[in-house]
Amino acid sequence: MPVLFLLIIGAAAGFLATRFMRVEMGTLQTVMIGVAGALIGGMAIRLLLVASGAVAGMIGAVLGAMVVIWVVQKLRS
Repeated sequence: MPVLFLLIIGAAAGFLATRFMRVEMGTLQTVMIGVAGALIGGMAIRLLLVASGAVAGMIGAVLGAMVVIWVVQKLRS
């Protein structure tokens, strides 16, 4: 099922990409371009999400540590 989904998405992506770029290709080439684009784009998006997730995690960790420091300071005084 995932392969069929990839082919369908690839065909649609290839069709749209060839229309946006004003390039004429055969059906097989259009699907192959779309599948390759879907794979490359999917990896790029996952990399960006991981990177942004790591940054968000770091921000959350710093904020959490600041709260802990604030609580410790309040308990000491």
